[in-house]
Amino acid sequence: MTGKLYGLGLGPGDPELLTLKAHRILTQCPVVAYPAPDTGPSFARQIAAPYLTAAQLEVPIIVPMRVERFPAQDIYTKAAETLSHHLDAGSDVAVLCEGDPFFYGSFMYLFERLADRYPTEVVPGVSSMTAAAAGLGRPLAARNDVLTVLPGPLSDQELAARIEASGAVAIIKLGRHFARIRTLIESLGLTAQAGYAERVSLAEQKLTPLADVAEDTAPYFSMILIYKGEERWHPALAKTLGSGI
Repeated sequence: MTGKLYGLGLGPGDPELLTLKAHRILTQCPVVAYPAPDTGPSFARQIAAPYLTAAQLEVPIIVPMRVERFPAQDIYTKAAETLSHHLDAGSDVAVLCEGDPFFYGSFMYLFERLADRYPTEVVPGVSSMTAAAAGLGRPLAARNDVLTVLPGPLSDQELAARIEASGAVAIIKLGRHFARIRTLIESLGLTAQAGYAERVSLAEQKLTPLADVAEDTAPYFSMILIYKGEERWHPALAKTLGSGI
């Protein structure tokens, strides 16, 4: 009998946003793995920290945080091999994932390498996108709106085309692309319909209309939500943007 592999969605950062199922599995698994940068603490582990115990074996998966490319596939291959040893020994393994494992989550690369060899379960988590909409007090999408999720590194031409074709937009992975994307949104006449969310659900979160953001850069854990869909009550609530009601 081998152990079981779990991919646990932890939510956007607030430990209280773990689901009951994720909490149960997290506290029962003898082996807990999580992505970690080569410098600094693991955000995934920070979220789960209140629920970890000294009896659990922790397996950091070191992923260098660099602008330049690195052999990511090699990292996940080696991590899968390490986790397979624990699974072969009969130990269940919980792999922690910020947000949701299959929404731009790194767990999918371990799933690709291990799910055909071991019993595997993916536990969904609250995504930062839905948490940002809740924090900003604005609809993410409604009725027949087309919701489009756009990574910030896309070109201006592709971003503009997809924004114009959608009723609602979430732009993620802003980072060093923030100033360029804000200028693009201004050129499309959508600044008044855009909200900015940074480190959502954490103590240092920032929730504000995009027009009120003074900085030219943004952290990796930030996004812009644009709503131009069918819900006409939204403009009347613009003054409460970011109040969380």
